[in-house]
Amino acid sequence: MDRIPFGVGQLDRVLGGGAPEGSVVLVAGESGAGAREFAYTSAAMNALANADSETFDLYYGEMGEEATVPPSVHYLSFTNGQDFIERELRYTMADEIVDPAIEAIEFVDLSPEYFQLSSIPREWYMGTTSSITDLGKAGNRDGVLSAFGEHLTQRAAGNLVVVDSITDLVGASGGEVEWSDVAMLVRGLAKAVHSWGGLLLAVVNTDTITDQQFGQLMDGSGGTLEFNWESGGSKRGRTMIVREFRGVLSQLEKENIVRFETEIHDGGLDISDVRKIR
Repeated sequence: MDRIPFGVGQLDRVLGGGAPEGSVVLVAGESGAGAREFAYTSAAMNALANADSETFDLYYGEMGEEATVPPSVHYLSFTNGQDFIERELRYTMADEIVDPAIEAIEFVDLSPEYFQLSSIPREWYMGTTSSITDLGKAGNRDGVLSAFGEHLTQRAAGNLVVVDSITDLVGASGGEVEWSDVAMLVRGLAKAVHSWGGLLLAVVNTDTITDQQFGQLMDGSGGTLEFNWESGGSKRGRTMIVREFRGVLSQLEKENIVRFETEIHDGGLDISDVRKIR
């Protein structure tokens, strides 16, 4: 498998099929600028390719010769469960994509480990504890990083994994996780995923970290797609910038293409135009 599709059709075609296998890619941006919509689209379209190839072909189009859809898709969230993410998916794309895709995505809710040492009432993130199973989960004292690492070790190899979001980890579990842990985690992920194969997308909220911290994350990853708001006249639009991407950026620079205008339609987030930076 040479390339794994992002599931964002126009971008995959520009990149020759998608991301190089074994990549950790930061999907970073300001709130609402498109980073999460990109992650939702990537998860849903890759899942759809396995669940309903006819609908996938309708919305995505032809896949590159060097691209292969990963066997499974995993969506890990530190703060939200499947119901919340499914609702967000339906805000982003058509139900005929989401309905089959949702059945093919494995959702992993790490909020019990994330919030367990905080002052947040347990009922807020566990719900009403009405069964022995729920009580057992509520008593799980594994750290959030341990739970996160265990799932990746068991399930990530060769697959698409979306982590939403890596910056939520700062100060998780009542201060258990420090910034240095997060920066080191990204470096460790890059090494592991290179060995495992597959593709890992790590959502980054740039509003919550400094430029220096963002630089540390970029330095530890294989690629960075940054989403921003741009204003022109009376209109405000979203753009995506390829900040750096091993094995891909040199190809784009030959064409003088590093910045893309984006749009959100029934098929999710996609490129609507290409701007050349001279």
